[in-house]
Amino acid sequence: MNHRSGFACFVGRPNAGKSTLTNALVGSKIAITSSKPQTTRHAIRGIVHRDDAQLVIVDTPGLHRPRTVLGERLNDIVYSTWSEVDVVGFCVPANEKVGPGDKFIANELRKIAKRTPVLGIVTKTDLANRQQIADQLLALQEVMEFAELIPVSASAGFQVKQLEDLLVQRLPEGPPLYPDGDLTDEPEQTLVAELIREAALEGVRDELPHSIAVTVEEMLPREGRDDLLDVHAFLYVERPSQKGIILGHKGERLRTVGSEARRHIEALLGTKVYLDLHIKVAKDWQRDPKQLRRLGF
Repeated sequence: MNHRSGFACFVGRPNAGKSTLTNALVGSKIAITSSKPQTTRHAIRGIVHRDDAQLVIVDTPGLHRPRTVLGERLNDIVYSTWSEVDVVGFCVPANEKVGPGDKFIANELRKIAKRTPVLGIVTKTDLANRQQIADQLLALQEVMEFAELIPVSASAGFQVKQLEDLLVQRLPEGPPLYPDGDLTDEPEQTLVAELIREAALEGVRDELPHSIAVTVEEMLPREGRDDLLDVHAFLYVERPSQKGIILGHKGERLRTVGSEARRHIEALLGTKVYLDLHIKVAKDWQRDPKQLRRLGF
């Protein structure tokens, strides 16, 4: 039996369902998902292990027209990722019209489509009726020529397995690239920081989606206890007013963020966690290359 292994990535405008799809394929929460666009910042890889294949999914930030230094760096990550994978899935939600943002991405994808197969994926089919899904598949065909077109719903589990098969078929033959049992090759600290960031974003709706960065200063087992991990982390915002938003009335909001993040971190690491969370103001960090470097971008 021939074993295949290689890399795939999902692209699409922000909030097109890329991270949710990655999680559905990998079967574990590794790429952060949030109702706010632009939440993924790292090329987090999810690994699908099968007897006949190993599919490594690289999750890229949503491609957009950059307005800040951070935006430019995010776009650089996207382009460098596209040039290195074996197959690309272009995600467009079933319940939103194909718009200028999608066409902008399709134009960029055409440049690699000669070398790398691009699959058109209509996501979030659970939010649309059959006619809308059919119309969206037709609309996508107009945008560019795809190697395959497939409608899926990650949250309802619709055609996720079929999509996995289509991706695997396009991987080169080769041995597994990662040890069995690995779900991601991101360092644990990066994942923990992302989970904290996701929890912090969840309640503040549209007020400050991009203005939060998280650094995990240390993760250490508690002295004398092997069942407890101490995690010390900083949440960075750009302005003092944003600090107030995250703190909430008498610090209530921050406590909710902490307990929500702790739950996910414990599930990820399989151990009890004490999470020590502090907010710092780093003025205009998104436009300052020095601060961006310090915050890990």
